[in-house]
Amino acid sequence: MSGRGEKAPSQRQLRVGEEIRHALAMILERGELRDPGLQGVSVTITEVQAAPDLRHAYVYIMPLGGERSGGELDTVLQALKRARPFLRRHISKALSLKFSPDLHFAADETFDEADRIGALLRDPHVAQDTARLPEEDTNSHDQDD
Repeated sequence: MSGRGEKAPSQRQLRVGEEIRHALAMILERGELRDPGLQGVSVTITEVQAAPDLRHAYVYIMPLGGERSGGELDTVLQALKRARPFLRRHISKALSLKFSPDLHFAADETFDEADRIGALLRDPHVAQDTARLPEEDTNSHDQDD
């Protein structure tokens, strides 16, 4: 997963999270939500993490293309939060679970983190350090094999 939890999720959690992701994607694709905050916006559901008891699902979203400018992300998050009862009802119909999970929407920040790490690796000081690896270290690894 993406390091958001402490303990590795079970296979059931992963499967339920993926099923919820697919169900939400189908609802959004069909345009069943009539909220003005979602008009003309394509939303990518990057990940859904189900809680161990499967009563909560954490849905990480990003507007298509990863654009976070202009408050569009905040508008989309607010619209999805307003639509939670509708989405929860449709998920409970689509999935056969004992409990319909409560949905919690949040922005997916893994793309920002990846960009930050990429920028650090392109930094001239870091590139200089990685270019000066001692030759004896690289040769000693070759001899060990």
